[in-house]
Amino acid sequence: MSNKTRLQALSGFLKSRRAALTPAAVGLPEGTRRRTPGLRREEVAQLAGVSSTWYTWLEQGRDIKVSPSVLECIAAALRLTKDERNYLFALALDNGPGPAAYQQEEITIISPSLQKILQELTTCPTIISDRHCNIVGWNEAAAHVFLDFARLPAEGRNMISLLFVRKEFQRLAVNWEQFVRGYLAIFRAYYGQYVEDRWYDDFIAEMKGQHPRFQELWEESRVSSAPDVVLEFRHAKAGKMLFHLTSLQVHGTADLRCSIYTPADNSGTESKLQQLMKDAV
Repeated sequence: MSNKTRLQALSGFLKSRRAALTPAAVGLPEGTRRRTPGLRREEVAQLAGVSSTWYTWLEQGRDIKVSPSVLECIAAALRLTKDERNYLFALALDNGPGPAAYQQEEITIISPSLQKILQELTTCPTIISDRHCNIVGWNEAAAHVFLDFARLPAEGRNMISLLFVRKEFQRLAVNWEQFVRGYLAIFRAYYGQYVEDRWYDDFIAEMKGQHPRFQELWEESRVSSAPDVVLEFRHAKAGKMLFHLTSLQVHGTADLRCSIYTPADNSGTESKLQQLMKDAV
């Protein structure tokens, strides 16, 4: 991303994390006449041990010098998680390898061992995605629960885009916004990790222009490299289904993610999925 875009992203992230904290949560008095939710800038500065002016400049997205030690203080003051801290450091320090590193996109090939894992997870819908959240692999169970990705062109298999474009996904997830927030949190973690990859800027701008709800959810600035959540689906044929979503990083030269939807115990989901797959034969 450009330096201006990076600083804007940093500004938005700091504002969202500050707004998410209450004075009581950090041991400060509530006070009166708070015009906005969360902490004031000077309160964050006080907690971090920096000047109010310097923190204001940082949050405004000004191009100022920052050090890892000061960022640690900011992260502690805002009670950031490990993933949020990594995101803060990536944006504030701008230590990426440079745009040239991302100009040539490689063709992602699923290894035979990973393909074997996909096949063995017969009753666990599983999706393999790359750092852009493009779906590059899936098993039969995923095709039955979500949709048959093979019927989509490769360029149309971006999971973030599908969540907003395809009505099947919006009807499937009972709490669609929770489902989307989980994927956007992963997407933002990648965004911070690959801070110089301009593909993200183009994609985010396109999504904001086409989907107002994307912009609203994106500005919440949630960050998580591996959210672990329980999801309730209402499948058109199988009815209510409960899954535990586990997201795993795949070690190797390609930065791939394995998203496994494990049927919840005592929910009848596994038997429903087995029947769904049997009926399709």
